[in-house]
Amino acid sequence: PRAILQWNVGSYRDISQESLSLFRLLEPHIEILVLGTGDRVERLHPVVLKQMQECGIAVEVQDTPNACATFNFLTNERRIVAAGLIPP
Repeated sequence: PRAILQWNVGSYRDISQESLSLFRLLEPHIEILVLGTGDRVERLHPVVLKQMQECGIAVEVQDTPNACATFNFLTNERRIVAAGLIPP
């Protein structure tokens, strides 16, 4: 179901294994996590991305405006998707 949760992340530097644990707990299990890193695409630590992949969650990192568009597109396709968005 649709839900909005507060994600306690102020910048892409705060994205960690711990901050992403919220997305691993969601039910139903999400297929894709779209991360919006603000005004531009930022690189995340490879270990963090690998851990999500090992949990069966694909991660798409984009700037926030494009992440919103991708989230809406995937939702419209009825994919099980979540978004973590940092305001630009």
